[in-house]
Amino acid sequence: MSKMNASFEGKGVVATHAMTPTELRASFSLASIFALRMLGLFLILPVFAIEAAKYPGGDDLALIGLTMGLYGLTQAMLQFLYGMASDRLGRKRVIIFGLLLFAVGSFVAAWAPSLTWLAIGRAVQGAGAVSAAVTALLADQTRDEVRTKSMALVGISIGLMFALSLVAAPLLVAMVGLGGLFALTGVLALLGVAVVIWWVPAEPQQHKDMPRGGLLEVLRLPALLRLNFGVFVLHAVQLAMWMAVPAMLVQAGLARDHHWWVYLPAVLGSFVVMGGSLFQLERRGYLRAVFLISIGLTAAVQLGLLLLASSTPSVGVMVALLFVFFYGFNVLEASQPSMVSRMAPAHARGAAMGVYNTLQSLGLFAGGVMGGWLVKHVGAPGLFAVCAGLMLLWLLVAWPMSALAVQAPGLAPKAG
Repeated sequence: MSKMNASFEGKGVVATHAMTPTELRASFSLASIFALRMLGLFLILPVFAIEAAKYPGGDDLALIGLTMGLYGLTQAMLQFLYGMASDRLGRKRVIIFGLLLFAVGSFVAAWAPSLTWLAIGRAVQGAGAVSAAVTALLADQTRDEVRTKSMALVGISIGLMFALSLVAAPLLVAMVGLGGLFALTGVLALLGVAVVIWWVPAEPQQHKDMPRGGLLEVLRLPALLRLNFGVFVLHAVQLAMWMAVPAMLVQAGLARDHHWWVYLPAVLGSFVVMGGSLFQLERRGYLRAVFLISIGLTAAVQLGLLLLASSTPSVGVMVALLFVFFYGFNVLEASQPSMVSRMAPAHARGAAMGVYNTLQSLGLFAGGVMGGWLVKHVGAPGLFAVCAGLMLLWLLVAWPMSALAVQAPGLAPKAG
């Protein structure tokens, strides 16, 4: 039994699927940190390319692309360092430092008089890479039995912020401009600092006392390598497909200003279905099956988009495909970090989450580069063919994973 489980049972809490008050507080407070941070980021995405062109130097499309991608690149370079630092210095200290750095980058971008300074601000934003430390702290403060549910709350908060940003970004940028959006992003990061200080529960004492692990230790575990490969592919495909999906919706007769009519119900509906299926199936010991099926569904969506890309798509079919995509994506987003936290040694959990989040950020960066290149040189059908191939490759890599390895203690079916 892990020390975390022992600490809960020592307080009279038996293995149960219900969250304790401390677990609920940890889950909602840490999910709110993700939400505040990601809302600021997502508000920028729908309007950045258009608004950045208005800055001095904005006539250079390559520089605009670099400015957009710098966030993911610097974040990828620093995620595992933040994770390892949180193992040694404490999660909360690292999270507060990262959020403050993110806020500084946001205010630099808000002030930026040119595209070059805008790029510097984006790079500093990315240097506030707190995802690994936040997810490691969430794993510290939840039992294995409820961790997937807890991670799902984080995923839901991110998905809701994405949906909200699609509606709010055009309205806000018309009122305050791109600089105002970056200033709002900085304020949201400072609110995140307040959440860490006054709402997030204290770090478990046994975490502070345990020996510290290192990077090489988590890189030797095949199960973690499979998950790291998977998160890279998932986020590369997620970003790459959006290089073509908006254009397909336009071809289907839906104006760009109305694309949220498709995204919002698809995102919200996928959360409802996920909540009604993932946790119940996990309790019955079917997490591995749900995980592999979700990879297969995401691959099938890419194949469906491949077929539609060669003709005039219909809005109804696009809605159905995007609903299935968001369902598979959200299941994978909720289950993968939960699996990483279970498979990693407790004393190296921050390092493991750091590597995981590094591969996630690299996937986003690679997806943007790959998606743009493929659409330019081979068109949307070629893009979706590559995305489908990557997802099927991930399915092959993930297939050998053990059902017992991914299942939380107390959730597997009992023999007999």
